[in-house]
Amino acid sequence: MSSNPDFSDFFYTAPDGLRLHARVYGEGNRAHWPVVCLPGLTRNARDFHELALHLSTSSSVARKVIAFDYRGRGQSAHDPDVSHYNVGIEAGDILAGLAALGIEQAAFIGTSRGGLILHVLGAMQPAALKAIVLNDIGPVIEPAGLAHIKSYLDRAPKPKTLAEAVDAQRNVHGQDFSALTGEDWERMVGAIYRETNQGLVPDFDPKLVDTVTALDLSQPLPPLWQQFDALAGIPLLVIRGANSRLLSPETLEEMRKRHPGAETITVPDQGHAPFLETGSLPRDTARFLDKAEADKSTKQPQDQIRS
Repeated sequence: MSSNPDFSDFFYTAPDGLRLHARVYGEGNRAHWPVVCLPGLTRNARDFHELALHLSTSSSVARKVIAFDYRGRGQSAHDPDVSHYNVGIEAGDILAGLAALGIEQAAFIGTSRGGLILHVLGAMQPAALKAIVLNDIGPVIEPAGLAHIKSYLDRAPKPKTLAEAVDAQRNVHGQDFSALTGEDWERMVGAIYRETNQGLVPDFDPKLVDTVTALDLSQPLPPLWQQFDALAGIPLLVIRGANSRLLSPETLEEMRKRHPGAETITVPDQGHAPFLETGSLPRDTARFLDKAEADKSTKQPQDQIRS
């Protein structure tokens, strides 16, 4: 495990032998539930840097935070078999990473695809999930949202400089994210791209795009209500961007009905998916986790925290 002043790089082996990566923040924080962060489709652990710093350095409840790079993203190895880029295998990778870190139970934060993986993990190993934050994702994925993702992946800009990358991202997403500052856009670009001798490149396996462009958008994806219903006993916070095309208000309302204890936050002037480090979201997320853990300790004082 290599170290950075803010986090450590952790490498482990997937069940099929692929070398995978995660960032670990607050390694020595063992008094409270650890937090596992799962990014979106083409994104990586860097998306959670600011939030992880907030959660791991809190003066009151400092947590260990693990942010994963899925296979084919960030510092994880690319998979020669593109069919392995699916939520089932990625869920298995997360469980393997947690086992390698010695973590049996944690709170989980899933953005977009990360939230879909949490639906799968809830079926595979429900006891591992102490609390869940779903960031702009639910059991029903709106076709319009998928079409938008497919559209910008199909015509992804190829900037040569970070300044060009910021302009390109603003052109594509600016209407949905009018709340973002220049610093927010720069941080977004820093997470999406890596610098090479040939210039900027998106930090994911280009073949990953094939899994999206191959989708038949004339057919809706199967809903995951059965998997969502299995999460009923787990504390839940759902965050939705007010401009989101992927998670509809109707789906959010149905999620509330099926999970009466769920908390929800709608983030104004942001789309899919809200930046979790902006505005009050770091404080809101920390408060939710603290309350969930306190409530759990009151109800089940015999539970042990394993991290």
